[in-house]
Amino acid sequence: MKLKYTGKTKDVYALEDGNYLLQFKDDVTGTNGVFDPGANEVGLTVEGAGRAGLRVTKFFFETLKEKGIPTHYIDADIDKKTMTVKPAEVFGEGLEVICRYRAVGSFLRRYGMYAKEGQPLDAFVEVTLKDDERGDPPISEDALAMLGILSKDEYRVLKELTQQIGNVVKEELAKKEIELYDIKFEFGRTGADNQIVLIDEISGGNMRAYQNDAYIEPLELEKRFL
Repeated sequence: MKLKYTGKTKDVYALEDGNYLLQFKDDVTGTNGVFDPGANEVGLTVEGAGRAGLRVTKFFFETLKEKGIPTHYIDADIDKKTMTVKPAEVFGEGLEVICRYRAVGSFLRRYGMYAKEGQPLDAFVEVTLKDDERGDPPISEDALAMLGILSKDEYRVLKELTQQIGNVVKEELAKKEIELYDIKFEFGRTGADNQIVLIDEISGGNMRAYQNDAYIEPLELEKRFL
């Protein structure tokens, strides 16, 4: 096993068979000690967060597999806090794709002149560049194509997958009377045909979920959901 990348919330190792191993950590993103899935720095360390995140991730990736939705997932070991995945190439230096169902977080900070807090949104898809130095700037479909990051056809696939996966997560959470406000995904290309697949994780650490209008912390989400 060879360490390939040290991330904010997980480390990535290359395996001898060509696949990769993701090691989940107890670090979560945020600012000033407050969790924020949209933050681009580690804000705090929460004991048990890595295992909780992996439990939720395993559930959703296996649900997506049953529905025939493409991901890089192979299997997961909850005790070791690891997930084995297929290799995938990210777009450019990496993109984050957000699916929004209510106006909160950075959406509200940017568009507060027009949007009200908690206002319903129709699975609004937003793409940002993974660029800590520039604060993960949002980028449009046209700019993505002009800068050679992904084609317009690939953008359409990306948007469709984002809404499709977001709705799966939303529906599953709703079964436990939990409402999804927004969720952040990452995608990559894999295989000889460069198929676009969901990569990374689906956990409380990359979504905002509420119950009875009260925000649910990532660790608490795992307890209530699973």
